[in-house]
Amino acid sequence: MKSFTLAIQHLLAMYAGAILVPLIVGSSLGLSSTQLTYLVAVDIFMCGAATILQVVKNNYFGIGLPVVLGCTFTAVGPMIAIGSEYGVTAIYGAILVSGLFVLVISRFFSKLVRFFPPVVTGSVVTIIGITLIPVAVQNMGGGQGAEDFGSLFHLSLAFGTLGGIILLYRFTRGFFQSISILLGIAAGTVTAFFFGRVDTSAVTEASFFHIIEPLYFGVPTFHWSAILTMILVAMVSLVESTGVYFAIGDLSDQEIEEQDLRNGYRAEGIAILLGGFFNAFPYTAFSQNVGLMNMTGVKSRKVIFIMGGLLLGLGLLPKAAALTTIIPTPVLGGAMLAMFGMVIAQGIKMLSKEAAASPENSMIVACSIGMGLGVTVAPELFAQLPNSVQILTSNGIVAGSLTAIGLNIIFHRTRRPAEKKTEAVWQEGA
Repeated sequence: MKSFTLAIQHLLAMYAGAILVPLIVGSSLGLSSTQLTYLVAVDIFMCGAATILQVVKNNYFGIGLPVVLGCTFTAVGPMIAIGSEYGVTAIYGAILVSGLFVLVISRFFSKLVRFFPPVVTGSVVTIIGITLIPVAVQNMGGGQGAEDFGSLFHLSLAFGTLGGIILLYRFTRGFFQSISILLGIAAGTVTAFFFGRVDTSAVTEASFFHIIEPLYFGVPTFHWSAILTMILVAMVSLVESTGVYFAIGDLSDQEIEEQDLRNGYRAEGIAILLGGFFNAFPYTAFSQNVGLMNMTGVKSRKVIFIMGGLLLGLGLLPKAAALTTIIPTPVLGGAMLAMFGMVIAQGIKMLSKEAAASPENSMIVACSIGMGLGVTVAPELFAQLPNSVQILTSNGIVAGSLTAIGLNIIFHRTRRPAEKKTEAVWQEGA
């Protein structure tokens, strides 16, 4: 019973992250309530499957640590951009290829990690957060195309939700602080319900039980720009997961070896492939559950395995998934502003020491974020270039990421010994 209770606590800690990615992407792409219900349900189910793949260790996949896998917020902006330009099927085509890519490079990625130091990943995370903010603001006003966009009711609901999340985050600690966003969304939805602004028809129409369907949204389509974008997202997610692996290994007093990393990456690759096939999303290791383990002192694989089983069960109950689809758009927008702002804050945190470490790092940050934001604001900047080149320049996240990777190679992989000595002097002066 104790393990079951701890499993529920872990489920609650990650549940907001698990359901918000499909809600944000689905609502941004204009999916129907039935489609959105399926999207949330299959995503919950696949989060459970992905987590179990990591917990169960064997010679081929699974790191064998109490790792929780959930949808990566890194993919939200890119998936909305891909879906808006090419359609939903292009998202899943790109996810399938990125999952296959992760499987192929899993053996070698530990050697490739040097090309993704904090100055690169921090820049990418910051760019992603910045490009997501407009989505949150649109939802706060009632959603793109809403007739009463920016009405007093929508703004009151959005800022009321945001204010509730801030108060919970300020005056609670531990578990309640970790689910402050979930509680804020629940409070905002209840408030909207009393004002008659919540449509519960999706819940009443949803069945009690269903079986997940492969390729629910149709046969995947493949576009180079979409594929490259999702491969970059997958690599950033692997870097994020690597940090979680080492954090949990440290908590569990287990040394993480190269074979462990390989098996962990393979499990993520399989999870991404399954997500693409069953029309869910890419996954990464959730850091919020690491904080919960640190807080409770419980680092049991059994607890996380039970939690994975609970997610599988919830994913087969459409009514449970439908409950999340009735959240009003302004409520979602208020919560998104906090979450996406935290993505930016995380990127800044990653960059704070790196930018001060050398003038070269400052240039990498400046140019990559500037390029990413510039292309996002003015995507027509490179419209006159050949289509083959536009594959790399049509998306702000791709353009910014490639800029960061390229400049990191130029500044840090082609240095002579004298230049390394100069950097050491800079760091001592800083």
